[in-house]
Amino acid sequence: STKHKNRRKLHKTPTASLVGVTRQQTHKTSSSSPTDNQQLTDITEKPSSPIDTSALFPLPPTTTQNHDDDDDELMIDTSAPTLVAPTSSVPVFPPAAPSKNSGRLAPESRRVPIPPHRMTPIKKDWVNIFGPLTEILGLQVRMNVQRRCVEIRTSKFTKDIGAIQKGADFVKAFALGFDVNDAIALLRMDDLYLDSFEIKDVKTLQGDHLSRAIGRIAGQDGKTKFTIENTSRTRIVLADTKIHIMGSFQNIKVARDAIVSLILGSPPGKVYAGLRTVSSRMRQRAL
Repeated sequence: STKHKNRRKLHKTPTASLVGVTRQQTHKTSSSSPTDNQQLTDITEKPSSPIDTSALFPLPPTTTQNHDDDDDELMIDTSAPTLVAPTSSVPVFPPAAPSKNSGRLAPESRRVPIPPHRMTPIKKDWVNIFGPLTEILGLQVRMNVQRRCVEIRTSKFTKDIGAIQKGADFVKAFALGFDVNDAIALLRMDDLYLDSFEIKDVKTLQGDHLSRAIGRIAGQDGKTKFTIENTSRTRIVLADTKIHIMGSFQNIKVARDAIVSLILGSPPGKVYAGLRTVSSRMRQRAL
């Protein structure tokens, strides 16, 4: 029994000592905690001094503007401007006197080449060619035989600024094969033009096919060509594979469409029917 008691004592003493130690530690922690909490509260309660950032990021200066002042600045000054009197350093020139050459056009010249097969006709009709150019347009004309071209230039009698262009178109129309009386219409009217194209531009034909296309355009004794001219109020020249049309813009389009349909192989009767409808519409518009 004594042994058992001693064993119990031995077992109890360390636990008791341990419990005492733990109690002392808890007491110490409890005693030290309020001081620590006070230190923490003191640290948190003391605010840190603010950093001066005005030097790093300066604010723009705030200026108060009055809207009335802005309105005054935007108002238009209705007062008459003050003219600065001319000083001795500023030159003053009198108005220029009207000169004799003020109404005269600038000198201009053109050259119109003449093909070899049209040299003989131009020699025969030379009087009818240079007469309208000099009388109607007031141009100077001469024939340069060496260069085979007609030279045109303006003179002091030329009044129209587009006279030299009309004269060049007139000579060019005669060089392409038009009659002199038909070409004179280019001088008298302003809405006449020249249009040229080849059969190969419409369809690539060769040999007999090309000759048959030319025959369809001309017709027997030129009847088809005359019919197209009278219906569309144009003039047509067949020069080998080239076709030249003279007339107004709308009339040239009508004649060109009829010739293109003949080149593509449509029969003449069908082309005549289309021309009749077009001519009837043109008459109605004229009325």
